[in-house]
Amino acid sequence: MSKSGKVSQKVSNNVSDPESGPQRPPRPAGWRRLAFRLPVHLYRAGLGGIFGGRLLLLHHVGRTSGQPRQVVLEVVAHDREARTWTLASGFGPGSHWYRNLQAHPRVTIQVGRRRHAVTARFLTPEEGGRVMARYAPRHPRTARKLSAYMGFTVDGSVESYRRVGEQIPFVRLDER
Repeated sequence: MSKSGKVSQKVSNNVSDPESGPQRPPRPAGWRRLAFRLPVHLYRAGLGGIFGGRLLLLHHVGRTSGQPRQVVLEVVAHDREARTWTLASGFGPGSHWYRNLQAHPRVTIQVGRRRHAVTARFLTPEEGGRVMARYAPRHPRTARKLSAYMGFTVDGSVESYRRVGEQIPFVRLDER
C-alpha cells in the first residue's frame, strides 16, 4: 500500500495504469491451461469430494454458443445457513464464466457430489471489499499470492485487502 493509503499495483507488462483499473494476468495457455482444467476432470471422474468445500464445479451456458460449459472455481465464502457460495473472478470481468453468468444467471453448481441449483448475484465493489477483508485473515498466504498474481501489492493489513477486493468482481450464488 502506498503512503496515500491506496493499493498499489506492480509495474509489469500485464498491469495498466491505476486510472484505467487493474490489468488482469493473461488467461492460462499451454501446460498452465491443462493444470487449471485438471480439477474439472477430477470432478467428472467423481472425485470432487477431495476438494472439500474449497472448490466447486460451475455448470453454466455459453452466452454466445448456448453450449454447456464447466469450470472449477475457488469458494471464497460459503454460508451454510443462507445456502450461498461466493466466488471471485481473478481474471476480471472479462472471464468467460463471469460473462456467461451475466447472460444466464441461473446455473447449477456441484460441491463434492452434491448439486445445487443457484442464481448468480453480482456484488458491488463495497461488498467485494468486505468479502476479501474476511477472506484474507482466514487464508493469508493464498490471499497474498492471489493479490500478487493479479498485479496488486498489499501490506498484509485487512484494509489493503479490502481495497483489493473492491477491484475484483465477486459473484454470490444463492440456492433457489
